[in-house]
Amino acid sequence: MPLTANNPNRQTWIDVPENSDFPIQNIPFGVFLTKNDIITIGTRIGDTAIDLGALHQLGYFKGIDLTDDIFLQDTLNDFIADGRKTWRLVRNRVSDIFLKGNHELQTNRAHASKVLFDIKDVEMQLPVDVGDYTDFYASKEHATNVGSLFRDPENALLPNWLHIPIGYHGRSSSIIPSGTPIRRPMGQMKPGEDGIPNFGPSKLLDFELEMAFITTEANHLGSRVEMAEAEDHIFGLVQFNDWSARDIQAWEYVPLGPFLGKSFASTISPWIVTLDALEPFRTEGPVQDPTPLPYLKQEGKMNFDIKLQAAIKPQNGEATVVCESNFKYMYWSMAQQLTHHTLNGCNVRSGDMMGSGTISGPTKDSYGSMLELTWRGQNPIKLSDGTERKFINDGDTVIMRAYCEKDGLRIGFGDCDGEVLPAK
Repeated sequence: MPLTANNPNRQTWIDVPENSDFPIQNIPFGVFLTKNDIITIGTRIGDTAIDLGALHQLGYFKGIDLTDDIFLQDTLNDFIADGRKTWRLVRNRVSDIFLKGNHELQTNRAHASKVLFDIKDVEMQLPVDVGDYTDFYASKEHATNVGSLFRDPENALLPNWLHIPIGYHGRSSSIIPSGTPIRRPMGQMKPGEDGIPNFGPSKLLDFELEMAFITTEANHLGSRVEMAEAEDHIFGLVQFNDWSARDIQAWEYVPLGPFLGKSFASTISPWIVTLDALEPFRTEGPVQDPTPLPYLKQEGKMNFDIKLQAAIKPQNGEATVVCESNFKYMYWSMAQQLTHHTLNGCNVRSGDMMGSGTISGPTKDSYGSMLELTWRGQNPIKLSDGTERKFINDGDTVIMRAYCEKDGLRIGFGDCDGEVLPAK
């Protein structure tokens, strides 16, 4: 099925600010609350939120096989479960409705008043009910940096890392949309000389610059997804800040891995950008050496050129960009991650989320966490107000941005922000 919505020459009758993340070629999906306290599934062009539930009720999706209530829900799970054919049909139709020269909705004021909202007048919600969340550890540069910090730099990567996408099962209940403040976590930390664990607020609160992908129902329990079909089960991506309490994590993670040091909060951008919208930004990934086992072998361009940025904004201060990275640095692609996830017959469901793990690049300014940027606090970062940071302070807001840009076309993800509140 053609991706007519991706046509770079398309223009819309909706006003789109310069350098907007949301041109007509994007058409992401999300869930928002209107000022009339109505929750609906929608999309966005420029700074205009579009109520897909109202569009459907008014008959604008005729000819597409959709249930009457598909967009009248508080999550995208059922829509995602309908599969790629439905996603493409809806996205193409939305593009046609708002195409410059199509006056069907533009000149119908009664309909437009029910469908269109200023983005400032809606409150974004979590786009999906995340049943399960897996966090991978798929950036070679990040894994090497962490291995160098905590182990022998000559053997930074553990023997399995170059053979399998490493991951762990995370806590889905604490995934929150951009703009939700987070509370500095309390926890146990490594004992002092008396052998008694320290207890109190985390002193080493960190961000992790990540992306995450949202799946449809991919397989039944006991079956597995093949590499050739893996991307058919990926609906789209969000930007992801997987907050981390390094001192709590350091004490608890042996022998079973992350627990309270990670499960207190994970922030996502609330608009899901479809894999279809990202199609023009495919690129080669890093060379994989040694060659993966046959079930993980991939052909063609399986990575995506998504520019990533993280900034720290002190309370009442200006934001300072502290790192700039790129999703293309991922050693293990999303398709490889999903394929490996189901290798043992683990079933993946609609609305499941899979984090990339921290995305670090080859240079110091592209490291995707404060742990790496300050090299475990040894090299503090100076912000624009003159203050220094080894990790994240109370009152700081971490601001993340992600976007693709090519030949004058920009496709972005919008806000992924979170302010840190003091521990209770």
